[in-house]
Order: sequence, then structure tokens, then C-alpha cells
Amino acid sequence: MTILVTGATGNVGRHVVQQLVQSGQQVRALTRNPAAAKDILPQGVEHVYGDLTAPETLASAMQGVKGIYLMTSSGGGAPLQTGDDIIDLAVKAGVQRVTILWSGVKGTVEQAAEASNLEWTHIQPYCEFMSNTLSWAQSIRTASFVQEPFANSLNAIVHEADVGSVAVAALTETGHAGKTYTLTGPEALTPRDKVNIIAAALSRDIRFDELTKQQARERLKKTGVSDEMIDYVHNWHENLPEEAYNVVPTVKEVTRRDARTFAQWVAEHLHVFS
Repeated sequence: MTILVTGATGNVGRHVVQQLVQSGQQVRALTRNPAAAKDILPQGVEHVYGDLTAPETLASAMQGVKGIYLMTSSGGGAPLQTGDDIIDLAVKAGVQRVTILWSGVKGTVEQAAEASNLEWTHIQPYCEFMSNTLSWAQSIRTASFVQEPFANSLNAIVHEADVGSVAVAALTETGHAGKTYTLTGPEALTPRDKVNIIAAALSRDIRFDELTKQQARERLKKTGVSDEMIDYVHNWHENLPEEAYNVVPTVKEVTRRDARTFAQWVAEHLHVFS
């Protein structure tokens, strides 16, 4: 069957595409820039244009599709408001399964899927993705230091490929319909812990400087992040839900393989920090 992957060049989406291709599935990659996606994704993938905030662009992309890996946020990170239209198009196209990656809150996509006759599966990584650490790459390469707030905040960070593996299982196997999977990595780490793991892999010291909340706010504002989003991020770190740092075995239960450690992720990306 053909599986449509939305956000196909994203941190998780590209792993979903790769793993589906490796398992012999026909994959249709939906992006806002199909031409650029061809340089990123494996050969044999069909590339189509589509924008989840503009459902009228999705109808042709869904034709002949039996499963969809579905994002629930727009490019800016806000939850989609077009869930009803997206799910309605999927039902009309004859889609059978949808695997839904949440944006941090239950929104229109999840609600519409639950009200439909689709076989839906919610994927909820409360924790951070290991790939977020790539934001440290330049300062580690050029000056061997990291600056972050909330130095002692524990987080059971998850490898984005493991999130993709759970999504692929839900799309290609039976037994996942109607389930909500909370995901974490295999260990809870603080930012200091992560820096130490990267330093050990590089065999050199990396200094960690803890930013105050105000310094962190000013840094985010300089990158164009809204005050509302900054407040959300800070509140999340200061009031972490238990799901963000309590390790759960979901990845292994669903994929029958141990969740990847942060040290493994670092080994895969060591060239970026060197």
C-alpha cells in the first residue's frame, strides 16, 4: 500500500520515510518544497506538494493512500486548526490508518480522527527529541562551551528515529488502532549530563554555562520567537510533567528493540560537533 508521510523532511518524518522504504513500502512524501526533498530523502520516494494549513492542497496527495503519518502542527509549531478538513479528506480518499504525532496539546487533528472511522494511533513524546541538541553544535565546535537555562531539569530525551519506528509499526502492523503511545528514551538526563556525554565522545572538555531565565528569554527573542511561545517553553521546563522524565518502555514494547541512548545518538552525529 502507499503511505503518505507529511512533514517528510522533518526530524521525525525523514526517519519514517527511510524506515518505510527499508521495509519495502511505497512512500509518498508530502512537503512544501518537493524539489528540495529529493536531495534529502531516499530514492524511490514519490514527492508531492502539500500544506497542512491549506487542506485544498492535499486531496490529490491522498489518492490511492492507505496510511498516513500525520503531523499536528504548522511550520511555526502552533497546533493545526484544519484537522476536520484533513481527516474528512482522508476518509473520502479511502485511507484506513493514520498515525498522529502530537504537537504538545490535543488539537483538531486528534479530535477529528477519534470521531472518524479511521484506525488512528496517537504518538505522544512528552520528552524532548535528541536532535534538539544540534543547536549546540556551533558553540561546541568553535568554542567548546554550551549555554542553556534549567541546568538541572531532567528529561528522558528520545531519539527521533525511535519515534519514527513506533509510527512505522502503527502504520504497517495490526494491533495499534485506538491506542495512545507515550514515548521516552531509556534514561533521564539534565543538560549538564548531555554536555558531559558529548565531551566524553569528543575526548575534550566542554564548559557549561547556565543562563538565567531573562538571558534565555532575550536569546529566544533575538531569533524571532514570540513572547507567548517563550512563556510556554519556560513554563514547561519549570513545571515538567512526570511523563517528560519518567522512563517508559513503550519503544521496546512496540518495536521489539531497545530505545537508543543519547550516547548512541551522539556517536551518529559526532561529525557535527567536531
